[in-house]
Amino acid sequence: MTWQHGDLLYLLLATPLLVAPYVFAIWMRRRASARFGDAEVVRGLTAGRAGPWRATRAVLFVAAIVLAVVTLAGPQYGSRTRILRRRGVDVVIALDFSKSMLARDVRPSRIERAKAEILRLLAELDGDRIGVVAFAGESMEFPMTTDYAALSLFFRDLGPYDMPVGGTAIARALISAKRLLDRASTTDRNDPSQERSRVVILMTDGEDHEGDPVAAAEELAEAGIQVLTVGIGSRSGEPIPTYAPDGTFTGHLRDDEGRPVLSALTEENERQLTAIAEATGGRYFRAPRGQVGVDQIREQLRAMRQHENESRRITVHEARYALALLPVFLLLLLESILPEAWIGRRRPIPLPPEARRKRRRRRARGGAR
Repeated sequence: MTWQHGDLLYLLLATPLLVAPYVFAIWMRRRASARFGDAEVVRGLTAGRAGPWRATRAVLFVAAIVLAVVTLAGPQYGSRTRILRRRGVDVVIALDFSKSMLARDVRPSRIERAKAEILRLLAELDGDRIGVVAFAGESMEFPMTTDYAALSLFFRDLGPYDMPVGGTAIARALISAKRLLDRASTTDRNDPSQERSRVVILMTDGEDHEGDPVAAAEELAEAGIQVLTVGIGSRSGEPIPTYAPDGTFTGHLRDDEGRPVLSALTEENERQLTAIAEATGGRYFRAPRGQVGVDQIREQLRAMRQHENESRRITVHEARYALALLPVFLLLLLESILPEAWIGRRRPIPLPPEARRKRRRRRARGGAR
């Protein structure tokens, strides 16, 4: 037998404290009777016998309290096997919306191809909660949801020129992703059957202009969040196109000396993305030429989902508190209906010795006549 709250059994050590008041009450009644007069005479004046009934009620009450403590301790006897299933995967897609993602080494552009592939990925999901962090110099968040249609609208309507601050802040994006996952998991903490694996998909061309992404990744690792990174772009570099507010192509971004600014997935950028992934137990994927790496992510998610949906057997101990709770109820019920004393035929009052001798002498003289 096991106990769910075994520490409560220490309360049984207080049982003598429950018995003490009854013992003290018996002593006080006897003491008061002795002070009132002869014990035999006092007992003869009482209607019925109270002592045994009071003792019986005390025993019933104390036994009920003891069994109540046993019930609270949660006795468990026997066990069964339960199949516990997990409920999919929580995913945050952190997509780089910096202006360098407008480069066209992926057709029609890095950002447009990434958005199209993500929308195709969303169409294949079932039951996974998805959140989005769109980032450049600052981050924009879309909370965790299974409403994939709403996510699709968010992706379609957003572009690099909609971001309030330019640049690329990967560390800030990772912290935003962790915040989304933490909010979603607050409802699952009290129910192990609702636990989900948590993963962040970071898709970027690797250029980072501020912060410490690896330190941010270590913070995610402490929270049990895995990061999968995808590097988008070419090693040789690609010019960054510019557009007018109406969407008209106006040329390419140039530096102060008039030379085109090139965006490249450098070896240094790849090392940083690899370090981010490895810090959380994840993987780094380099997008094949002309692609954005979503196919590789899809395979990784499929493997994770298959693992999470596998049945997991756990042993559950059977609670037997009802076996002790029913006697508690019966004992308290019996204790409440028992009388304080048994009222029967009044017992004759015993006479003092001198009175008994006088009565015997009177009877003897009457018989002699």
